[in-house]
Amino acid sequence: MPILVDENTRVLVQGITGKQGSLHTLEMIKYGTKVVAGVTPGKGGVRVHGVPVYNSVSEALERHPEINTSIIFVPARYASDAVYEAVDAGLKIVVVITEHIPAHETLRFVEHALCRGVRVVGPNTPGVITPGRAKVGIMPGKYFAEGNVGIMSRSGTLTYEVAAALAKAGIGVSTAVGIGGDPVVGTDFVETYRLFMEDGETDRVVLIGEIGGAKEERFAQYYSSLPAEARKNVVAYIAGRSAPPGKKMGHAGAIVYGRSGSYEQKVNALESAGIRVARSIQEIPSLLE
Repeated sequence: MPILVDENTRVLVQGITGKQGSLHTLEMIKYGTKVVAGVTPGKGGVRVHGVPVYNSVSEALERHPEINTSIIFVPARYASDAVYEAVDAGLKIVVVITEHIPAHETLRFVEHALCRGVRVVGPNTPGVITPGRAKVGIMPGKYFAEGNVGIMSRSGTLTYEVAAALAKAGIGVSTAVGIGGDPVVGTDFVETYRLFMEDGETDRVVLIGEIGGAKEERFAQYYSSLPAEARKNVVAYIAGRSAPPGKKMGHAGAIVYGRSGSYEQKVNALESAGIRVARSIQEIPSLLE
């Protein structure tokens, strides 16, 4: 089975009546994702693209107990409350698209979710897609061919570009996971790779990282601790090779202080762990082969 989302995923959209929530609800439906219901407080009783809207998560689950996944398009100041509501309702996976959530709020709701056995993806994520089965997110599905290469990424745009390059080379994707571009995320590279290790439909993995933070270095340390026979091979690509020190590049987590979190530091850590690092997106398919 693929990881996180598949044909059995039943989705609740929190913030469905907003511009982004409505737009991407329609795109998920077009892709074939089973979007069952939406939630916007005070808007219960309306429909968005045929999807019934409720005032709360608990109300939606009373009417649609098959829901197992939430995607959150709620504005940052209310997003944490939306996550708590989904977690406390017992949903299994919560995908948080919202960006600009303060890191201390993310720390709290991620810990809350962990204590209740709920997996949070994000925040500031493009979501998750299992090509041909389901997408719970904002990624353009047309770039993702079905296959057996897992993708885990800190960048939304680079995820699409890498998927397109793989498809052009005749390589498909099992599942692509945007872990999120913030300093604190619910599911990091290590946790995502563990899921891929358990997935019989994934035989290789692409890691898409970027400057700033230490997520890539932590993954390299974890990977090197595994017995060689227990690994699935990983190819990495790190964005930000030309970024000047102290410059934030795109994401809140993509900032370098001195050599900490620098391109060179990340590449050295990954290569020392036995992970091949592509210098361009176009090089990734050949390294996978």
